[in-house]
Amino acid sequence: MITDEQQELVLKNLCIYTESGITPNGYVAVKGGKIDTIGLMESFHEKDWNNVRVIDFPKGMNLIPGFIDIHIHGANDADAMDGSLNALEIMANILPKEGTTSFLATTMTQDAESIEKALSTIAQYIESADQTGKAEIIGIHLEGPFISEKRVGAQPIQSVKKPDIALFKKWQRLSHNQIKLVTMAPEEDENFELVRYLKDENIIPSIGHSDAVYEQVLTSIQAGVNHVTHLFNGMRGLHHRDPGVAGGALLHSELMAEMIVDGVHIHPDIVKLAFLQKGVNHIILITDSMRAKWLEDGISSLGGQKVIVRDGKALLENGSLAGSTLKMNDAIKNMMNFTGCTLKDVIQMASYNPAKQIGVLDKKGSIAKGKDADLVVLDEKHQVILTICNGQIVYSNGGVTA
Repeated sequence: MITDEQQELVLKNLCIYTESGITPNGYVAVKGGKIDTIGLMESFHEKDWNNVRVIDFPKGMNLIPGFIDIHIHGANDADAMDGSLNALEIMANILPKEGTTSFLATTMTQDAESIEKALSTIAQYIESADQTGKAEIIGIHLEGPFISEKRVGAQPIQSVKKPDIALFKKWQRLSHNQIKLVTMAPEEDENFELVRYLKDENIIPSIGHSDAVYEQVLTSIQAGVNHVTHLFNGMRGLHHRDPGVAGGALLHSELMAEMIVDGVHIHPDIVKLAFLQKGVNHIILITDSMRAKWLEDGISSLGGQKVIVRDGKALLENGSLAGSTLKMNDAIKNMMNFTGCTLKDVIQMASYNPAKQIGVLDKKGSIAKGKDADLVVLDEKHQVILTICNGQIVYSNGGVTA
């Protein structure tokens, strides 16, 4: 729930990355939580903005749309699977520090009771909590339990289930239709029935935690799969006699590919290979972060499993990667460093593409008149200086008082 009480605000002397291009020296006016005006500084007159808060930035600052993290489990010792409103509030409050202004609360493979509690709680939060002044939960990413036992990764194998339309319908009712994306192993789905159902309901069927061979990937695309969960991780890899899920993701433009660009989940040069093959239009940067993000190294947990976090790397006791501690602002910096791509490119991969993929591009994902004022100011080193969520300053790291 977003209120309409946000103040009128003007940000000026910024390089603005708008939906239509780059404004090298401009200003943005925010009113009622929306982007109201975008203009050049040469046309800006202070007298036109009496009784409006005007923030003047030093040279070299960039204004970009807020990041949209469509795959995030937790942060700051909270997790979407905790099944508590407080956990969701903790996540929503911490994420603007990394420039994330909206996200899909992501569940994981667990027993049905735990999943149902999480789904009901997220639905309650979206509908009843005051989401003003924090990152906005804009839906649910259901990761599992309809996955392959051969590619569980950090998902508990004892809770894996065969794809089940009736069970999914129950869960969607409990979520009040907030499930926007489902990670599943389509080769486990008899006649791709759940895939087809999701497609018909405008829910994204994503191939992930899958052992599908290439031919099964092709058939799943025909059935409606159009998304890949954390490319290269939790899937049959690329082999010269079977392109597998990873090869299918690289070869087919129908598939939008999530990537965890932390330098751990994917080798930097493989990130570059994927970028050169998929291009800026078909990659979404995610964090897949768990509750240890924003905490010191030490012992944490994921789905009831012990996790050891050392040097920012989260591992189960058996050595499997257990999600990440990646922050979105670090993901964009890594992407630029690994591939040589531009800030404009990573904005598309971290803001525009996710908004388009989950159907909220009409109000989020870019800087354009009338869209939600989800805005981030980055300095020359791409550090987050200021974050605005729905027109309200919620985080400041550069002398600007929220």
